[in-house]
Order: sequence, then structure tokens, then C-alpha cells
Amino acid sequence: MLQYITAREAAEKWNISQRRVSILCAENRIPNVAMLGNMWIIPRDAEKPVDMRKKENRNKEKWL
Repeated sequence: MLQYITAREAAEKWNISQRRVSILCAENRIPNVAMLGNMWIIPRDAEKPVDMRKKENRNKEKWL
């Protein structure tokens, strides 16, 4: 059974804002997320997505 954390807990874990986590969830950048009422729930073992807003990450992603 998957264990879930909230967007706030993911934000603390990944050292980013809760708003950014919500945006990543809405863009389907984090696998297996779900909306429970008005709250995003994220699998506890989910990895932080690569930040495609940074130029160096965009170049790396092309070669992966």
C-alpha cells in the first residue's frame, strides 16, 4: 500500500515552496499524485522533478 504525504510535507522535503509543489502536481510532473478534496497527496517515495526552468537542466534532459 502506498503511503502519501501532503504538498506541504513534500515542499519541506524537497526544499521548495508549497505553491511550486502544487504546480508540479497540476502539470502531472510527479507520478501517482491525487487530489483529495482540495489537497494534493503525493507518494512518500516520489522523487523531486528536475526543474526545467533552469537552462542547464533543459540541456541535460535532452541527453537523458
